[in-house]
Amino acid sequence: MAVPNPGEPVSGDPSPVSPPPPRWGFGAFLLVEAVLLASAALIGAILHSGGGGLSVRSVLIGTMLPTVIAASTALVITKVRGNGPLADLNLSWSWDDVKLGLKLGALGLVVTSVGAWIWTEIVGERNAQSAISALVEGQPMSVQAAVVMFLYLWLLGPICEEIIYRGLLWSATERLEWRKEKWGRLAAFGLSTAVFAVSHLEPLRTTLLLVISIPIGLARLITGRLLGSIVAHQMNNFLPAVAILLTALGIVEA
Repeated sequence: MAVPNPGEPVSGDPSPVSPPPPRWGFGAFLLVEAVLLASAALIGAILHSGGGGLSVRSVLIGTMLPTVIAASTALVITKVRGNGPLADLNLSWSWDDVKLGLKLGALGLVVTSVGAWIWTEIVGERNAQSAISALVEGQPMSVQAAVVMFLYLWLLGPICEEIIYRGLLWSATERLEWRKEKWGRLAAFGLSTAVFAVSHLEPLRTTLLLVISIPIGLARLITGRLLGSIVAHQMNNFLPAVAILLTALGIVEA
């Protein structure tokens, strides 16, 4: 009788063993959030140390670098303490997820536009401005710098933020041992939505950010994967990014 070689699949063997559970949880998210806040504070202090107005390069570095550093830290944690971002953050390609993300992102655009109009009427145009809008206002920018800012707000920024909130925080919440699967996903949706809004550190816009975040979180909740929320977030950010681009170029008055 033939004896199979070691490692050779044998008929009737069970399915491949699932990867071990990640060795990271809420502590990993808190570390990434601390990295985000600390790097933003440090970079901001360095940029302001020279006095005078911020240069275009300074605005771009101060806006983009902290979020990129924090998201990169999250990816490293999943690699070192888990099974990598694809497995730990449920990040995989699916056209169905892209389509749903586009639909919910379009819904988010409507919700955002209506919510922003209502919020502006309540708190005034100045108080309703985002931090990035305030940074860009009055800052002369070259075409290249304005395009880089646009691409960050539309594409890169949402990827980084989704890795942190609907990726790391969501997965940590969903894996809590005491929860039932259904309630774990709903808890992850609620917590990530609230933390995402609060973490922008814009108190007057927190309520608006909660509204904006709901369609994005729904994409993660419905698909169970991160790609849908990334696409929804990018779709939701597109028109605001275009508005900031046109403002930065002086085409549209702030």
